[in-house]
Amino acid sequence: MERAAYKLLKEKGYGGTSMLGIAKEAKASNETLYRWYSNKKGLFKTMIENNARATKAALDEAIRDEADPLATLEDVAPVLLSMLLGERAISLNRAAASDESGELGATIAAAGRDSVFPLIEKLIQRGLESSALAAPSARMAADWFLNLLIGDLQIRRAIHALSVPSDRDVHSRVVAAISAFKKLCGT
Repeated sequence: MERAAYKLLKEKGYGGTSMLGIAKEAKASNETLYRWYSNKKGLFKTMIENNARATKAALDEAIRDEADPLATLEDVAPVLLSMLLGERAISLNRAAASDESGELGATIAAAGRDSVFPLIEKLIQRGLESSALAAPSARMAADWFLNLLIGDLQIRRAIHALSVPSDRDVHSRVVAAISAFKKLCGT
């Protein structure tokens, strides 16, 4: 279902993609699609959540296991950056940019950043409490981390000004971002 939705999203945009069209493309029944996802917004919310799943799982595990915050950020950063710059996230962002209703953008924000950012913030808060990190606030440090890691790369991908980065490019960006973050927030 999701593969069909991504294909139609790329071809027709969010507004032009219908549940019936997705069902036909997936060779499934429209009723099944509605039963599984309730509506188009539910389907795309699930797609966004699935895209962010690996990052959230790694952060949840690190928080639960009280793992070292900096080591966790180093481990999570390539997963997060690769996901954000990958074809699926970029297709969703391109479609959201052209969706005048704002529905897809709101769904991306809620199921993506608004669910991952608090986990990064919580991880950094633990680093502040243990004096492993120093910053005015966990929120500010989390924002710094994401800005250093992502910068304008995602928008450059969305506007076709940057191709999919290689694993080597992702690694280089992660190393630079972590080094800068340590300079900003390390103790």
